[in-house]
Amino acid sequence: MQQMQHYVLFPNHDNSMRLYRELKAIGVRAVISPTPRAASKCCGVSLMVEEKDLQIIRSCAEEHNIEILKIVEIPRDINPTRGRYC
Repeated sequence: MQQMQHYVLFPNHDNSMRLYRELKAIGVRAVISPTPRAASKCCGVSLMVEEKDLQIIRSCAEEHNIEILKIVEIPRDINPTRGRYC
């Protein structure tokens, strides 16, 4: 079974940073990440989040008037040989 990764996509960098700060303040884990091109060609910054936190994230964004374009789920792309040349 392939693992999935969840990305929160934004219309601009400011919204991503604002939501990141709000989530950090309430103890919800989010990682600032480049937006995967498989997910969108929108703002270059997204937040990687855990599926179990999605409802809290949506509520937090709504409460603080932070615009989210969408939340996407894409397969986790882990290649254990990436960067190995020999």
